[in-house]
Amino acid sequence: MSTLIPAFKAWVPEWLIRLTLLLVVLPGLILFVLSISNVNAAAGFYGVSPNDIQYTCIIFYSGMASFVVLEGRFLKYIASKEYFFICVFLLMGTCYLCYMSRSFTFLLILRYIQGLLTCGTLSITLTLMFSRLHSERAREIGYSVVYCILLSVIPLSTAATASIIDAFSFNVLYKAAIYSYLPGAVLMFIVMNNIRFTRKLPLYQLDWPSFLIYTTGFCLVGYVAVYGQQYDWFDDRRILMAVLIIGKLIMIFVIRQRNMKRPYIYLQVFKNRNFIVAALLLYVLYLARGAFGITTSFMGTVLGLDPIHIGYLMIYNIAGIITAVVISSRLILMKKPMRLILIYGFTILLVFHVSMCFIFTTQVDSSDLIIPVVLQGLGAGMLMTPIILFLVSSSPAKYGNTGSAVGIFVRFSGFCSSIALTNYFQLYRQNDHLNRFQEQLNILNPAVEQKLTTLKQSMVGKGGAPDQAAKIANALFNKSINTQAQLRFALDYYQMISWMILSVLLLVILFPSINRTIINLRSKQPAPIVY
Repeated sequence: MSTLIPAFKAWVPEWLIRLTLLLVVLPGLILFVLSISNVNAAAGFYGVSPNDIQYTCIIFYSGMASFVVLEGRFLKYIASKEYFFICVFLLMGTCYLCYMSRSFTFLLILRYIQGLLTCGTLSITLTLMFSRLHSERAREIGYSVVYCILLSVIPLSTAATASIIDAFSFNVLYKAAIYSYLPGAVLMFIVMNNIRFTRKLPLYQLDWPSFLIYTTGFCLVGYVAVYGQQYDWFDDRRILMAVLIIGKLIMIFVIRQRNMKRPYIYLQVFKNRNFIVAALLLYVLYLARGAFGITTSFMGTVLGLDPIHIGYLMIYNIAGIITAVVISSRLILMKKPMRLILIYGFTILLVFHVSMCFIFTTQVDSSDLIIPVVLQGLGAGMLMTPIILFLVSSSPAKYGNTGSAVGIFVRFSGFCSSIALTNYFQLYRQNDHLNRFQEQLNILNPAVEQKLTTLKQSMVGKGGAPDQAAKIANALFNKSINTQAQLRFALDYYQMISWMILSVLLLVILFPSINRTIINLRSKQPAPIVY
């Protein structure tokens, strides 16, 4: 950045600059998870399935992740203040269109555009944020704050939107998103100078073909992940065609990058062994983080908690994240071995998943979930910043922001894989358990007959007619079977994740070269890897 023209006006205090940047970052991150803050409410409003709502989040993520490399050229062409307000005004416009429209197809288009624009606003905001941090200590704190916000955005969104959804229609969230941009935009207009971070570069020779290949691949990968199980995978022509197209796009993209003088992604970065290990750790972290959605689903469907009370429990998760991020940042500043920090984080996550295997019952109270929810936050918070720094530091500087671009690709892959695995276990394993229960618990089973009789007598004792009591007893019994099948699915999934985390722990323990990666906070920038 130029030292002659500071990014912010001289009279602006440092605390106001940091507050402004925080108010600008939060709306973009919350907008990302807005559609999945309450999947059932969104599905009901648009008249679509929950999988469709998941795909709106994937589309947003696809636009944001694929635009990372190309976005930097626009920032170099347009002055920073103008660039920021163009993105913000367009985002507010798309939010208004989302508020007014009930067309799901139109929503998908708007969500993709929002992903592109959010990439721009977050990129410039994070660049401004890290321009304020000059020492290694300050940069580490900056990284920790950014990743703490990123980890907290889903539980924060759940807690913040619960009362709104409870009182209004789902589309009101997009109106709230419009207003959420206003405080940060007004403050940014007042305190920021119209500067350029680098010399102006004209918009020529933009690698649009690579971007189109890249973004199409993202959208199709997300499509397969979300709808694969619903359409019975390769038995459906749509999924088969999507996979074939993905394969062709990968071949074309790799060939194109290998033959370009300035590739969109430098594939040589994958020759670094530590970079591959860091990418694997990030992928596993996102698989484990995605499994937390099963816990929140358990709170709502089995325990019967409403979104507001689930939001209250998410506050404990946020507290765990903040605590762990502070601890991990302190450990990094103290130059503690990276491998030791990773062992701490994955061990905490392992304890969380194993403990949930004992909690997945119908006889649990919401207060029993507080410690596991805190543990999940501690584990994720302990791992996020070190793994990101490990990944960025493992990428050679000569490859520019390829490390950041690959990092967001890995995160996207982990996010999609988590959705695909959850859908598979929910639609296949849950049905498998349900069929087994129904085979064993038929009407001829004395235990079933006794249970139905007890339920019927209970209904009659409460004043119900005998014929209605019999129907209610059957409905309650079937509901209990479905609940047990769901619990078994959750148990199977968490056992699988536990074994995966245990395998990663062994990898970290047996991979001593992790400690030989130098975390350089002075030269490495956060860039778009934080998304």
